[in-house]
Amino acid sequence: MLWAGFTESSMRPSAHQFAEEKAVVEKPLDSTTKYIYLSFDDGPLFGTSSCISICEDEKVKATFFQIGLHQSRSNWGKKLYNRILSRPDLFLLSNHSFTHTYGKYVQFYQQPDSALADFMHAASVLNTTNNIVRLPGNNGWRTDSIHFSSKMVRPLIQKLDSAGFNVLGWDLEWNYTRNGRPIQTATHMANLVDSMFQLKAYKTKNHLVVLMHDHMFKNEADSVQLLQFIQLLKYGNKYQFARLDQYPGLKKQRINNY
Repeated sequence: MLWAGFTESSMRPSAHQFAEEKAVVEKPLDSTTKYIYLSFDDGPLFGTSSCISICEDEKVKATFFQIGLHQSRSNWGKKLYNRILSRPDLFLLSNHSFTHTYGKYVQFYQQPDSALADFMHAASVLNTTNNIVRLPGNNGWRTDSIHFSSKMVRPLIQKLDSAGFNVLGWDLEWNYTRNGRPIQTATHMANLVDSMFQLKAYKTKNHLVVLMHDHMFKNEADSVQLLQFIQLLKYGNKYQFARLDQYPGLKKQRINNY
């Protein structure tokens, strides 16, 4: 079952959706450098503003996976969305679905055609300028170089792949409590990053993707933890920060001939 108004041909990303709004020239990644990809999920939410401001103040790159429904339901959400888009030198805004399954994960993934339509609806609402998506509540991957997924999400991943998308998950998650607050301290998370590089616990050599959720940093005490985490990672210049459109092995955007 597809969203009303969507057909198989209409669900193909258009040239307009993948057109770059601002040209940002990036240096090629160095194979010997260790890269960290900060990623924030589920915005725009309370906490998104803190994530944006801290990354701006610290001048670190990050990727925001946004939910179409959250962006579209208020002017407040649209303002946060536009703040991210206004800094293409630092930020990438990518597709995290329209509904985030409404919390019905099994049902969502059991209907891959409807799930694909959900992502396409989000792409239209968010007007995304890249072909990177992240699955709701699931650490699935599909790029030219990585195929990693559970059986439940594989049918959707195959459809997203056929439609020209890269599906990116994460290597390390900063967990949160039932109240949405960070469980681990900033120091503990920074130590985990160091350990994962030492143990080579990543999908791609010298590239580590960190997942966080915007709502974790909605109060001042928790936003300080995010600031400390970033400062600890910056200390000693051991790592470089990058957006996920710089991640190795991504399939190129295919605008025509879908």
